[in-house]
Amino acid sequence: MADPGHPWWRRRPCVIALTGRVPERYVPGLIACVQDPGDTPEVRRALLDLLADRTELLPWLRHEDRASDTLYGMGAAFLKTRGLLGDRSAARELATLAASPGRRDRDAGDAGLDGLVDRYGADAILAQLGEERPEDREFRVWMRYRADEDVTYALADPDRRVAYAAQSLATDADRLRAYLDEAPTTEAQVWAAYALYRLTEDRAEAQAVYERLGHPRVEVEGLDEELRRAIVHEYGLGCQRASDPRWRIEAVCAEPPARPDVEDLLRRATAALAVAGLEPKPPVSCGEDNQQGDGTYYVIEVGGDRLLISTLGPFATAEEDAPDAACRALESAGFGWIDGETGAIRVTDLCVYHFGGRNPLTVDTLLFYWQD
Repeated sequence: MADPGHPWWRRRPCVIALTGRVPERYVPGLIACVQDPGDTPEVRRALLDLLADRTELLPWLRHEDRASDTLYGMGAAFLKTRGLLGDRSAARELATLAASPGRRDRDAGDAGLDGLVDRYGADAILAQLGEERPEDREFRVWMRYRADEDVTYALADPDRRVAYAAQSLATDADRLRAYLDEAPTTEAQVWAAYALYRLTEDRAEAQAVYERLGHPRVEVEGLDEELRRAIVHEYGLGCQRASDPRWRIEAVCAEPPARPDVEDLLRRATAALAVAGLEPKPPVSCGEDNQQGDGTYYVIEVGGDRLLISTLGPFATAEEDAPDAACRALESAGFGWIDGETGAIRVTDLCVYHFGGRNPLTVDTLLFYWQD
């Protein structure tokens, strides 16, 4: 492990194999590897887990130089180890890390906070953090959940990340039903309705609640109902934590569009373009076109133009300005043409993961989505 002449993918399993049986005479050498910024991050992170009981690491971990050594997850690994070593000065940063959207950072933050709670108790860490920041309130929700205490109060939290955590941890369907009548805001009621559906999977009950609440939904100017249905049923249930919960409950309760027959869509598009004399090439999936990943469209090349056919429904567009003949041909075959104005509509508060971002996206990105 300590020989940098070996590749990292051989050294890292050696670190894992040393768990619980590190000879004391080798500890200084292992610490030297951890402290070498030129060593491979994969090895250094594994070593930090291995040496998470070595208090002599704390002064180095706290040093200001660590702030510049953060590539490839090292910053999160430093914080996690500080928590495991009982460094309460890391509590605020660990709470922020635990509220991160990325799984690796979140896991590191959770592990560091667990280390502090195990050592000092939950009450001490909660008192230290307070409730001013959303991430601190989210940590409080988690601690109440672990103590088998009610978390429905947090469905009314002004920060949707906190409310999302509360709905994901709610376990008492009767408590949620009662909360529907006492919730202070419509948004809190919607979170409760969605949490209730998550627990019971009773769509009829969810629809009854949805109707009682007046069918709350996020209005998006310029977005017609056909496009809305396609988007909400593709992205509503899997949207990011900061999304408006009304998208989630609409995805549960609103009638979905007919599931498109993608092969039929592609046949219709190709045939219409051929009849128009445009000599279309065979459709290619966006994953194949980009040589990796997947998404929700196919590409049909027509001369020097590239037409995009959505798999979410009969929607088409072009990467650049398409010939009018192509647009007319596809519209005659029943496709809705997504022009620049329609494609630029941003779907408010529906946050979708896209190349590291977790923000509301435009209609064209949602209908013609690709992710590597």
